[in-house]
Amino acid sequence: MVLEYIIIIIYSISLLLIFMYALAQLNLLFNYLKANKKVDDSEKYDFSNSKEIPFVTIQLPVYNELYVMERLLKNIATLEYPREKLEIQVLDDSTDESVEITAKLIANIQKTGLDIQHIRRTNRQGFKAGALKEGLEIAKGEFIAIFDADFLPKSDWLYKTVPYFKNPEIGVVQTRWGHINRNYSTLTKIQAFALDAHFTLEQVGRNSKGHFINFNGTAGVWRKECIYDAGNWEGDTLTEDLDLSYRAQLNNWKFKYLVDVETPAELPVVISAARSQQFRWNKGGAENFQKMTRRVLKNKNVSFKTKIHSLLHLLNSSMFTCIFLVAILSIPMLYIKNEYEHLKIYFYVMSFFVVSSLIFFICYWYMFKNIYGGGFIKFIKYIGSFFTFFSIAMGFSLHNTIAVLEGHFGKKSEFVRTPKFNISTLKDGWKNNKYIKKKPSIHVVLEGLLALYFVFGMYSAFIVGNQGGDFGLFPFHFMLFIGFSYVFFKSIFSKA
Repeated sequence: MVLEYIIIIIYSISLLLIFMYALAQLNLLFNYLKANKKVDDSEKYDFSNSKEIPFVTIQLPVYNELYVMERLLKNIATLEYPREKLEIQVLDDSTDESVEITAKLIANIQKTGLDIQHIRRTNRQGFKAGALKEGLEIAKGEFIAIFDADFLPKSDWLYKTVPYFKNPEIGVVQTRWGHINRNYSTLTKIQAFALDAHFTLEQVGRNSKGHFINFNGTAGVWRKECIYDAGNWEGDTLTEDLDLSYRAQLNNWKFKYLVDVETPAELPVVISAARSQQFRWNKGGAENFQKMTRRVLKNKNVSFKTKIHSLLHLLNSSMFTCIFLVAILSIPMLYIKNEYEHLKIYFYVMSFFVVSSLIFFICYWYMFKNIYGGGFIKFIKYIGSFFTFFSIAMGFSLHNTIAVLEGHFGKKSEFVRTPKFNISTLKDGWKNNKYIKKKPSIHVVLEGLLALYFVFGMYSAFIVGNQGGDFGLFPFHFMLFIGFSYVFFKSIFSKA
């Protein structure tokens, strides 16, 4: 009976943490809906007055981006801004043939009169954070715009973002990510679904009430003074953007989030690339929880409610651990439920936590409706999208749990950048991408075994109990089976 009680305790705590996170999401939804009704009366630079136009440096941190460098540089060269107040730094840590190609492209752009420099380092110390920090030392701009290699800002992007810095308290202006290949595959659709929830519901919900948000590593602008005041870029976590964001806001800098300014980018189209990106983001989130929690709690200038939202924000990736524990323990719990009659009241109470899923369903519907529009047909489409997203997200829970645990326990690993593809014009253009990881991780085998484990869970629904089975967890186990099967088969059989 001791083992059963241990299982019940772990299962209950995991459900409770998921429920708390769901309540926080619901609060963000209320904030989001209120924010949509507000008129933006922010103070802005008057760009009709040339004296008010500040100097801007654009930083492009790149590493072995053979397939997208031409697209990136050609797009950046189209940005509208006075030439005499703009410089571009290509922070190139590459070690392959892309270096020569990049150098030639930059030389051609320089002939147009654009101030663009090819900055190389002798090592990758600090990875992306190290490159940004080194470029900052010689940057001429008062403001620093940053774009990853797969982002394609529109020509008026600087005119839509930089004016907000007239308010001297603003340290960062962040824009919403768009997805040029949203409908490429099921994989890109679920990634877009998750990112859209973050960039609408979460970023708007937090920012509108003055809670801490994060610079998303790209498609945003920093005030140089803010970077230095916060302690500059540090490479001791895998999410240097989240780290610097929190240090800046703890120093009372304000962040401005522009949900209406979309910056298009390309989503990973193969699961190995998505896995490496997910691993970095989730491990980095856990690392930042360890690094920032005490600073947030001890800061006397941060309100109690902002502290709560900050902790849940930093624990965001750790929710995968809770989901994974609930999934694994749900099958033993099915047998415990039907073996011990005196625990039935407990299970009635536990059924209340189904409300968590309902909260997520409602919150994400508003996000979906904002992007695609409402109506009955859209709602039916949303139901399919939600359950597909939820199933596959749970299929990633083992992978992401390992990342989270490594982050919390301080295991260091290299910054593995996400391979870029440039598949916008050629559907199968990714197949010969030299940067794709060819061998699947050993974790993939465990994901395959977990898919079978949840087949057993579905089978168990028919054999437990004395009254023809117990099907309460059957839909949950079916979604887990779908999710782990998808991740397993995609990881094994996606040819590259």
